Amino acid sequence: MSLRQKSLDLRKRMQEALSGGGEKAIEKQKATGKLTARERIITLLDVNSFQEYDLFVEHAGKDFDMDKKYLPGDGVVTGTGTITGHPVCIYAQDFTVAGGSLGYMHAKKITKIMDHAMNMKVPCIGINDSGGARIQEGVNSLAGYGDIFYRNTQASGVIPQISVILGPCAGGAVYSPALTDFVFVVDKISKMFITGPEVIKTVLGEEISMEELGGARVHAEITGNAHFFSESETQCFDQIKKLFSYIPWNNEKKADAFPPKSPKTKLYKIDDIFPTNPKQPYDVRSIIKSICDDSDFFEVHELFAPNIVVGFARLNGQTIGCVANQPIALAGVLDVDSSDKAARFIRFCDSFNIPLVTLVDLPGYLPGIDQEHAGVIRHGAKVLYAYSEATVPKMTVILRKAYGGGYIAMCSHHLKADFVFAWPSAEIAVMGPEGAANIIFRSEIAAAENPDEMRKKKIAEYKKKFANPYVAAAYGYVDAVIDPAETRHFLMHGLKISQNKNEHRPYKKHGIPPF
Repeated sequence: MSLRQKSLDLRKRMQEALSGGGEKAIEKQKATGKLTARERIITLLDVNSFQEYDLFVEHAGKDFDMDKKYLPGDGVVTGTGTITGHPVCIYAQDFTVAGGSLGYMHAKKITKIMDHAMNMKVPCIGINDSGGARIQEGVNSLAGYGDIFYRNTQASGVIPQISVILGPCAGGAVYSPALTDFVFVVDKISKMFITGPEVIKTVLGEEISMEELGGARVHAEITGNAHFFSESETQCFDQIKKLFSYIPWNNEKKADAFPPKSPKTKLYKIDDIFPTNPKQPYDVRSIIKSICDDSDFFEVHELFAPNIVVGFARLNGQTIGCVANQPIALAGVLDVDSSDKAARFIRFCDSFNIPLVTLVDLPGYLPGIDQEHAGVIRHGAKVLYAYSEATVPKMTVILRKAYGGGYIAMCSHHLKADFVFAWPSAEIAVMGPEGAANIIFRSEIAAAENPDEMRKKKIAEYKKKFANPYVAAAYGYVDAVIDPAETRHFLMHGLKISQNKNEHRPYKKHGIPPF
């Protein structure tokens, strides 16, 4: 056979492999509003940057007539490409081929590209669209999942790992996304659950639809398993591209710097946003936007645990991670879910050299039987652990309330914040003035001719003595009491001063967080 004939044979083989599950399967996929595996990769990556590998890999199944079946690429597409010129490794399960089920060689392709990502120190993106383990291959399928989970864990904190759920992701398969840094879901397309509705009905007699059990909105709002929610695959890919503009490509680098931009102060003016009434709620996202470059804030976990806000922004062109209590949701208290949300985000930023800016306004931890029984002690401790462990530059601004354990947990000086600033409106105390006055002055209030008037008097006395930033400033727990209008200036200066921060910690294999 001549070289030309061999080239023609190659093209024929490639065409057959690139056809996936065939026209009917592809039409069925698109009828549900889903792109094919390769279309997804090409849409997400830079134009003409995708290089596919292992196109001719074939499955290893022998039993149940599997040896007679041809599964192009064994149901997964793998390769490398770029996003805004930066290299990434990527894989996408192909639902048109055997339902994207994971067999031995399918898993081998995924772990091979994951190994490339680790060796090359580039991000790894996994697009999940699979019916689960390939039953015909038995324990080899389970081994494949185990190999993937191990690599997810080894890569954690070394390279960014992104999971995109664009179809079913069920059974053991869900644990790979759970081990990655960010999970993206699309409404009416993404499905994640350990056991499906049919199993639940058989075992427990409970009836529920796939969407209600593990749809995109469920994981974005209720479980917190998904970090980003979108209405379409295209919108999802735009979100991924934006995320990559904020984060570095491995743990030895810093995120790309951009030209500094002033905030849009006509839209986001602190004086107009922040209320004079200390009991009136406000949207802390507007405060963030009044401080950061171009008022551009990219929120993470937007729909989950809304009483705390986390996300990425820029300050003088540099990426920062923002953590802020949200007064319009449960008064910004810390509870089980918000503690998990904040702690995970803090640890990501610390792993990838992203400075942390914390905005504080909370009455403390959420009280109640439900919270206590749900483990608010253990979950709340995660925030303390994450901030204490973090060695990146840490700057805190106390806007209003900072009471009790909440004051300590939200990156106080006691957890080694580098700079703590407070607005004149800050109230730093063990508890709120009303509760404190009722305890401290209980006897005097009870003995007074007019208890209500005495209570008001004692509340005012407590406020004057403790509910302000100056007592904490007198002890050096607050570095500077600042005019709110100067917040951006102080933060930029702090960021510049701490850009070469190098904090050494005692040697240990690893800590033991309150998981």
